Formats: sequence, C-alpha cells, structure tokens
Amino acid sequence: MAGRNPWGGSSGDDDSDRGPGGEPDTMPTGDGSKPKNPWLPGGDPTGQGNPDGRAPGRKPSNIEDIFRARQRRGGGGGGGSPQFPRAPGGRSWTPYIIVAVVLLWLFLSSVHQINAKEQGIVTTAGKYTRTLNPGLHLTLPWPIQSVSDMDVTSIRRDNIPDGTEEKLMLTGDQNLVDLSYLVRWNIKDLKLYSFQLAEPDETVREVAEAAMRASVAEVKLDDALSGAGRAQIEQAVRARMQQLLDAYRSGVAVQGVEIKKADPPTRVIDAFKEVLAAQQDAQSDINRARAWAEQVTARAEGEAEAFNQVYSEYRLAPEVTRRRMYYETMERVLSQTPKTIVEADGVVPYLPLPEVSRRRSGGDAAPNAATPGASAPSRGPAANGNNAAGGQ
Repeated sequence: MAGRNPWGGSSGDDDSDRGPGGEPDTMPTGDGSKPKNPWLPGGDPTGQGNPDGRAPGRKPSNIEDIFRARQRRGGGGGGGSPQFPRAPGGRSWTPYIIVAVVLLWLFLSSVHQINAKEQGIVTTAGKYTRTLNPGLHLTLPWPIQSVSDMDVTSIRRDNIPDGTEEKLMLTGDQNLVDLSYLVRWNIKDLKLYSFQLAEPDETVREVAEAAMRASVAEVKLDDALSGAGRAQIEQAVRARMQQLLDAYRSGVAVQGVEIKKADPPTRVIDAFKEVLAAQQDAQSDINRARAWAEQVTARAEGEAEAFNQVYSEYRLAPEVTRRRMYYETMERVLSQTPKTIVEADGVVPYLPLPEVSRRRSGGDAAPNAATPGASAPSRGPAANGNNAAGGQ
C-alpha cells in the first residue's frame, strides 16, 4: 500500500496520470480500468489522445514538456502542420505542379515574338547562331539558346557636345570655331553591331568627332560660319564617318550630320562681331559700287549702240538723216524753254503760252486765247525773220 496511489495508480516516477496539482486524473475501479478523473475536463481515460500520453485538453506540467510536445507536433505555433489538398485518388499535386512549371519555362524560353522594327540575335552557349527577323520564332530553351532583340529601324541621334559645353576646332586659316552638331544613324547589320565592337555607341561619337575635325581643317573660318560652307562640311563629315565605320565593320549606317551652331570662341566673340560688321559694311559698299558701274556701263553701251544705228542710217541717206536729226534736236531743246509765237505779216495778238501752261498745271481755268494783250508793233521784214527762226 505504501507504493500505491490512493486514487488507484502506482507511486512510481511516472506522473503522466496526475492532474495539474499532482492529483491523478483517473480513479480505481473494480474491473481494473482507469475511469476519467472527474476533476478534469473530458479526456481519453487511456491517455492515448496525445503523443505524450496526456489526456486531451490537458496542458503540459512544465516548460520542457511544452517544447517537447511542440517538437512532436512539427514545431508549429499551434494548430499542427498544414495539410495541402490532394489530387483525385489521394495523390499529391506536387508532380503536376513541377510539370506545369517545366512546360511554362519551355514555352517562355523557346517562343519569341520579334516586333516590326526589331531584329533578334540567337546565341548558342554564348556563340552567334542566327538573326531573327520580325515575327514569331522558336528556339531551344534557355540556357541552351538565348535571344536578344534590338531596334534596328529607328534613327538614333547623338548631340555633340552634350549640353552647353564648348567644342573648339581649328580651321584651315588657323582660326578657332566653336561647333555643335547632330549625328543621325541607325543599325544596318545587327550581328556586326553586337559582336564586332566593344562599345559601338561610343565608337560612333568618337568617329564623328574625328571626321568633323578633319573636315573643318580643310575650310576657312568664313566658310565654316556661312550656310554654303556648312553644307559642304556636313557632306564631308558624313562621307568620312561612313568610310571609317565600314572599315571597322561596325554595322552602322550614318543617315546625316547637321551643324547646329558655328560661332567664334566665347572670349573673342565681341571683337569678332565688330570685325564681321565692318566686313559686311565693306561688302555692301562694294556691291553698290558694282551696281552703279554696271548701270553706267549699260547706259553707255546703249548710247553707243544707238549711235551706231544712226550712223548706219546716215550712210544710206545723209541728207534725210541730217534733217531728221536737226528736227529732233530742236524739238528736244525748245520743249524746255519759254516760247512766243508771232505771225510774220502784220500785228497779231500776244499768245502767252507759258502762262497758260502754268495755270493749267496749277488747276486754274485756261484764259481765253483771244484775250487782247499788249500789241507787238510790226518790225518789218527783219523782225519777222528773227522771230521766224525761234518759232515752232
């Protein structure tokens, strides 16, 4: 009896049948079974409901038992290990998920869509295989083959220099000019562009600067600043760039070069403007002098041609030509002098032609031609002869 628990259990070291206060959770019965302890909530009288032999709903007696129980349940923060849904027939979904991931990977790494403005480069283990044109293409999956696409149709623009930086170049007449220009280019061979040069974009900029310096060194400062000179430089730079890039096998096509600014250096721009203004004034004076000389020369040539024509007519009929020339000369001279017309026989009324012309030009009514005026006495044949020489 000394080793027996008064509640029917043994007094051994096993305390799995005791309650929170050390009391047993079962009571002895006549048939040797262990009935449920009436002082605890409902549980399994056999102690088999939990992994550690405790009745359901009963807490562990110490902290070691708590951790031991959590480890037996899978180490979760309560609630046991999660249970994933299973496929029909009780099989796991894991093989199906693996197959779906593999198929998706094969599709994404084997099917490639190349846009209209692009081309693709296929490499096998890093080595060039082929070039893909726009459309849908199939390749081996990654990492066996990989595809890199790039826009080969759009025009790329490089501004040289970047921002407001000053770019000085030496002209053929040993002057400095500040140039900024735009280079337009695109890719004509994607294979060469991708594998021939280490840095193709930087190479295009360096080639453009070298070609621009070589072309500017062949012209004078005035040609570099003028419109016609700029066009010549742009064509020369484009030709030089294309020649160098083709020699490098770069796969680049130069579409054009445009000079946006051509100014003298900033430190001498004021003096340069004054010199340029003086040169423009001098050129304007030279142009006016040339225009006046051309007018005088044209007038002299016209008069000489008219004289030659008159002389040819004079040689054909000297008397008729002489009389016609006399009449034309008298008409030209007398049309610019005041005149008085007097008839030869007797005294006639005075006809004031200059006064009539003056009043008519002033808007007044013309006086009556028959208005009597100062009578001119008859001077005889001598007077009539003198006036007849000046009459018209």
